[in-house]
Amino acid sequence: MVTWKNLDTVQAYDELTKVAQVNLAEVMSGASGAERVKKYSVPMAEGLSYNFAAKQVDDQVLAGLSKLAEETQLTEKFEALYNGEVINTGEKRMVLHHMTRGQLGDAVVADGVDKREFYVKQQERIADLANKVHSGEITNAAGEKFTTVVQIGIGGSDLGPRAMYLALENWAKVQGTFKMEAKFISNVDPDDASAVLNSIDVAHSLFILVSKSGTTLETLTNESFVKDALKNAGLDPAKHMIAVTSETSPLAKSDDYLEAFYMDDYIGGRYSSTSAVGGAVLSLAFGPEVFAEFLDGAAEEDKLAKNKELLKNPAMLDALIGVYERNVLGYNTTAILPYSQALSRFPAHLQQLDMESNGKSVNRFGEPVSYPTGPVIFGEPGTNGQHSFYQLLHQGTDIIPLQFVGFKNSQMANDVVIQDSTSQQKLCANVAAQIVAFACGKVDEDRNKNFEGGRPSSIIIGDQLNPKTLGALLAHYENKVMFQGFVWNVNSFDQEGVQLGKVLAKRVLAHETEGALKEFSDLLNI
Repeated sequence: MVTWKNLDTVQAYDELTKVAQVNLAEVMSGASGAERVKKYSVPMAEGLSYNFAAKQVDDQVLAGLSKLAEETQLTEKFEALYNGEVINTGEKRMVLHHMTRGQLGDAVVADGVDKREFYVKQQERIADLANKVHSGEITNAAGEKFTTVVQIGIGGSDLGPRAMYLALENWAKVQGTFKMEAKFISNVDPDDASAVLNSIDVAHSLFILVSKSGTTLETLTNESFVKDALKNAGLDPAKHMIAVTSETSPLAKSDDYLEAFYMDDYIGGRYSSTSAVGGAVLSLAFGPEVFAEFLDGAAEEDKLAKNKELLKNPAMLDALIGVYERNVLGYNTTAILPYSQALSRFPAHLQQLDMESNGKSVNRFGEPVSYPTGPVIFGEPGTNGQHSFYQLLHQGTDIIPLQFVGFKNSQMANDVVIQDSTSQQKLCANVAAQIVAFACGKVDEDRNKNFEGGRPSSIIIGDQLNPKTLGALLAHYENKVMFQGFVWNVNSFDQEGVQLGKVLAKRVLAHETEGALKEFSDLLNI
C-alpha cells in the first residue's frame, strides 16, 4: 500500500536539509577528484553509464537520498504505475507508456483489451505498412515509391519524434538502414508548413497526421494546409495520408487516410515517442527493425528503474540528486548539454517532458505545495553552447546544475586529424574540460578572470549513439521525471497549464473579446 505525502512532511527530507553541504571545488581537486570519478559512477542499460562525481554529494548525502527514496516509496509507486493503478489523478487515468516497450509487471486490461497486446499489435501494423511502402507495394497514384515522410503534429507529437529522428538520421545512413527522409510540420505559423512543402516533392511524400483527439487546432489547420497543396498538385490527399489517433476520434475510421494507427489516453504526448506516435515516422524513415532496437534499449533501462537499491537505479539516483539541488541547495534551473550534434533537438524534447510534467504548484490532490517543484530546463549541443551561454554558467550569479551527455565515438565514418587530434577527440576533450572547469574553477587576482567553481554537473557516457542507446537515454529521462514527480507529490501526467491559452485563443478567433484581450487582438489585426 503506497501513501502520498508532500515533500515537506517527509522525515528524510528534513534530515537532508541538515546534512553538511559538499564543497565541490575542494573535493574535485587533486587526488580526491580522481577517486570520485572512479567511485561515483553507476551503469545504465546498453553500455551507458551515469557519472555524478561532479555533483554536490558525498556518502552522507547519498545515504539521505536513499532514505528519502525508501520513505517516499519510489519503486513501489513505479510498480503501482506499471501494474495499471490510476496514477494520473487529474484525468483519472492509468499511465502506460512503459508498456509500449515491454511488460514490466502484471497484465493490464483496460477498455476490454490487454494493453500490451494492443500496443504490440499497433507496432506490427505499422511495421507491415512501412515494409509495403519500402518495397513499393504501397505507392503513389503513378505507381512510384514514396521517398519522404512528413509528420504533422505539435507538442509531444512533434518534439520527441523529431528529436529521435535527428538522433538516428546519420547513423542510419552509415549503417545502410536509411529508407526515407522525414520532415516535421508543427507550428500553426503558415511559414512552417510552407517551408516544408516547398522543400519536398509532394507527389512522392507520405504525410502522417498525429492527433489523439482528432481535434487539435494547430494540427488540423496544418492538415488542411497540406491537403490544399496536394489538391493543387492534382493529387488525392487520401492516397498520401495516414493518421495516428485514438480509436474513438473522428479520424479513426475516416476515408481521408490510407490507414489509421491507434494510441490511447493512457499515454501522454510527451511520453509517446515509443508508441505509434514515434513508431510510424521512425519505422518509415529507418525501417521497423531500427524502431524495434530503439524500443529494446528503452525496455532495458526501464528494468533498472525497478531496482530498490539507489546506486543500482540510475534514473532514481539522477532524480533524487535533482530534488536535492532544487529543494535543499536552492538551484532552480538545469541545463541539458549533449556533446553530440545528433542530439540537437533532445534538450527541446526534455523541456516539454520535464516542465510540462512537473511544472505544478498543487499536489496530486489539488492542494497548494509550499516548496519548489520542477526546474526550468534548457540546453544546446556542445561545443556550440560553449560559445553561447556558458559565460553565465561559469561566472553568472546563479549556479545552474548541468547534465552532460557524451559518446566516445561519432556516428559518421568521417573525421580529420588537426593538430594531432581528431574532431571527435576534440569534442570529448571539451566536455571533460568543462566538467572540471565548472567544478574546480580557477583562482585569479583579476576578478574578471576568476572562476569560483562549485558548479555541479553529471554526465551520461556511452560508446556511440545508436537506436538502443537512444532508447535507453530516453527512458532514463522519462523515469527521472516520473520519480521526481513522486517525490514532489505532483501529478506528472496531466498538463492543465496548456489549456487556458487555447480557450482564450478560440474566443479571440470568434471575436468574443473585451478588455485587454480585445486590445491585444486589435494590435495584432485579428
